[in-house]
Amino acid sequence: MANNLVNKRDVDFVLYEQISIMDLTKKELYSIYSKDEFDMVIEQAIKFAENELEPCNVDGDRIGASWKDGEVTLPASFYNPLKMFGEQGWVAACEDLELGGQGLPHVVFTACNEVFHAANTAINLYPSLAHGTFTMVNKYGTEDQKRKYLEKLLSYEWAGTMNLTEPGAGSSLAHIQTKAEKIDDIHYRIKGQKIFITGGEHDAHPNIIHPVLARIEGDPPGIKGISIFLVPKYHVQDDETIGDRNDITCAGIEHKMGLRGSATCQMSFGDNDNCIGEILGKPGQGVQIMFLIMNEERLNVGVQSVGLASTAYLNALQYAKERLQGVDIRKKGSSSEQVAIINHPDVRRNLLDMKSRLEGLRALIYYTAYLLDLEKAETNEDKKRDCFNMVEFFTPICKAYSSEVAAGICSNAVNVFGGYGYCQDYPVEQYFRDQKITALYEGTNAIHANDLLTRKMLLGKGKVLRDVLAEIDVAVKTASEIEELKQMADMVGVARKHFEQAANFLLEQMSGEKAMESFQKALPMLMITGDVILGWMHLWQCTVAYTSLTKIFKDGGVVTGDEKVEVIRDNQDAAFYQGKIVSSSYYINENMKTIESRVQIIMSGNDAPLRMFEESF
Repeated sequence: MANNLVNKRDVDFVLYEQISIMDLTKKELYSIYSKDEFDMVIEQAIKFAENELEPCNVDGDRIGASWKDGEVTLPASFYNPLKMFGEQGWVAACEDLELGGQGLPHVVFTACNEVFHAANTAINLYPSLAHGTFTMVNKYGTEDQKRKYLEKLLSYEWAGTMNLTEPGAGSSLAHIQTKAEKIDDIHYRIKGQKIFITGGEHDAHPNIIHPVLARIEGDPPGIKGISIFLVPKYHVQDDETIGDRNDITCAGIEHKMGLRGSATCQMSFGDNDNCIGEILGKPGQGVQIMFLIMNEERLNVGVQSVGLASTAYLNALQYAKERLQGVDIRKKGSSSEQVAIINHPDVRRNLLDMKSRLEGLRALIYYTAYLLDLEKAETNEDKKRDCFNMVEFFTPICKAYSSEVAAGICSNAVNVFGGYGYCQDYPVEQYFRDQKITALYEGTNAIHANDLLTRKMLLGKGKVLRDVLAEIDVAVKTASEIEELKQMADMVGVARKHFEQAANFLLEQMSGEKAMESFQKALPMLMITGDVILGWMHLWQCTVAYTSLTKIFKDGGVVTGDEKVEVIRDNQDAAFYQGKIVSSSYYINENMKTIESRVQIIMSGNDAPLRMFEESF
């Protein structure tokens, strides 16, 4: 049955027809799974999202998390769904069987996670952080730490967080001021403040485990002097039961534009000089360890963007089909019969633009998750490293580019509703507000643009970038062999060459004395990179859809144009494939032709922002 969260048919297309995730089951790691089992998991996720998560989404926004005397209370309707995240095994979905997980591929869980974010992105942030804390302890914890924390985190009996940001440091982790005073080889006394901590305090779980970045007294300044500590809200006894309250205080929560059901906390550690934490890993490993969860969360932000964009588009589509307003423009003056607004040209353009961008983003996010699975399943070390590096390259694009594009999709969804879209009568204004944060947290998009330019494009001395370009070339060559797709293939191929030209230009500037000139172009370059990659995704999808639609016509003996139209109207698969072809054609025609001019702007040497005096702004 159709829902307004995700288009299940498109999810299936990307998983099984475009990426062909069943190839994973040929690997020993995933050989126990079948397509029926993958389908069952995704169907269960949709049911959970529709029945439990979506109904309390409005409560999260209009009631929200509340703070009083250091305690945070969540909306009453949140408690049972949060409990079910653990009971149904969603936090443990991708973990190994011997750890208590289900061993699912990341790409399958990504499809589930998309629908969770579409249904209620605020509530979905809580369990994701428990998994992140689990990941760090599982890889770097002592046997004693694993015994105390792993099972409780993976079952989601206890919650987790991520404590990085401080009032005076922001994204500049090298300048954090939180201190750690050594008690013994494991235990330290923690003192400092953190801000913007998702789920830092709430009443949905009996304990919260805080990974906290701090500097051990006497350690050097900068990143290399930062360590990470496990600081539980309540001390954990040797028998794994909860003991006394730790010296941790929630000083307040932020009053936000969106995501109001997600408690964004101001945390204070050691106000009474008695906050005790356990070092995780070795001294000075803090940022290295934290990046395990940061990269996981950055990919999660990409899924969040896709989920919100998906439900915004589907709600706008339903409204456009139902809302009667105005007459057919071709009959204006000769007819007074009102038509559904989906018949108006600009509404149709708007919807197709949303659809094409959304479907491109979904393909990018799922493909990146698929590469994570290939890396995990591969036994060949060279192939394993190649998959890892490709994920590294795509991560800033999944996070930053997706958030920029999804913001436009959510904004356009509001536009489809007209004035009603600005009101709480319909959910799209909440999606628009909830989505904005994705451009800001887990590093602002400009930070990720700088990362793409200064690190990711240089991975393997440029090999990873060359590998991405080679993948695009394969898609162009394959599509070019189909006469009807040759023009689209040529457009993607030309855009790819201009993208490579811009990348080489900026990298050459970076290696010289024009780093500032390159940095001011980093975000425009990230957007070009994302647009070209989505062009590749659409060409890939279009080739698959065209081949499948051609087979439907051939198997049915369909030859004439009228016969094809009749089949498309009567056959759901044929209609879907025709929609994919048109969507891809629209995206490629509308976006690939702009790449050359945007590259020319990057290479024009316009350094006006750098020449501007601060006093002149």
